[in-house]
Amino acid sequence: MKFFNREKEINEILRILNREPDDIYFIYGPLNSGKTTLINHIINNELKKSNKKYAVFYVNFREYDISSMDNFVEALFEIDENSKEKTIKSYIESFTKSVNDIINLYYGIKVPEPILNKLFGEKEKGRLVFKFIRDLFMSLNIKGIKPVFILDELQMIKDIVMNGKRPLLKSLFQFLVSLTKERHIAHCLCLSSDSLFIEYVYNTGELEGRAKYLLVDDFDRETALKFMDFLAVENNINLTNEDKELIYSYVGGKAKDIKYVVEESSIRNLKEVLKEMLRDEIQKLKYFLEDVEEEDEELYKKVVDALRLFKEAYEVEDIKIPKKIREFLVKKNILFLNPQKGTLKPQSYLVWNAIKRLL
Repeated sequence: MKFFNREKEINEILRILNREPDDIYFIYGPLNSGKTTLINHIINNELKKSNKKYAVFYVNFREYDISSMDNFVEALFEIDENSKEKTIKSYIESFTKSVNDIINLYYGIKVPEPILNKLFGEKEKGRLVFKFIRDLFMSLNIKGIKPVFILDELQMIKDIVMNGKRPLLKSLFQFLVSLTKERHIAHCLCLSSDSLFIEYVYNTGELEGRAKYLLVDDFDRETALKFMDFLAVENNINLTNEDKELIYSYVGGKAKDIKYVVEESSIRNLKEVLKEMLRDEIQKLKYFLEDVEEEDEELYKKVVDALRLFKEAYEVEDIKIPKKIREFLVKKNILFLNPQKGTLKPQSYLVWNAIKRLL
């Protein structure tokens, strides 16, 4: 899908990347709101207009089954097949010399196999891994190249411990603070679609004054309608104002859903497409509630009471729903929590419509 709009978020992230690193940035939002698409657009398009040089290291933890420190290291690093260097110092020197473009994008942190084996072989591998990354980033800075460290779906490592003791996430946060707040040598962007994880981070005392948060939400109504116009032109489809309002009433500003509807409407009846999508969402919600009721009738009553709050409002204050119930519904991707505003809303307009029709 071609990138559309997001000027506000683009400008905010470009301002972050154009100044000295000083905070960890957590970029969050509902499922399929376009967080990763936004970051990829900035890397591949916007940064090329800059007069600064960047080395972007992108790691997506969603691509890996991460249950141990070894899995974490595997996710961080990619073998550099072109390098024969055998020591960390010589490799960092040669790698830094090879970084010459305005934008240098790497999926994972490149490292020769002998050095990767050394990182795996160390008993205190976490310490050595962080030292290697720090030294690499410092070397790039000396050459006038600013590293951008992007960790996508960071919540995937939340439960991992280092050496059977210290939580990995705690050590990683400490390391990211040293890269940003203390040494100012790298921009650190952490992405997550898990709003409970963002709430956890938001309330973590050790990041107080060291982290900032950027919400990438679904499109508002005005932007959603413009996106429909954009897609209609791309797909050579005629959408009336009535069609667009109908689409928005079903799927709201969820870009992924809008794209599907517009494209499907070129070969099928628009109303049938929308009714089918809503029917599927209603069925999923119905079966979810059925499973909850079968397992715990008391929990079922509390869940239904919580969801009924959304019959009259799309967004409610988080404390209106008991903590355990709201956490349960967020974990099940029924609701999305915004810890900055202290609000809850359905993960999508489709979920909202399913709630209103089913309850």
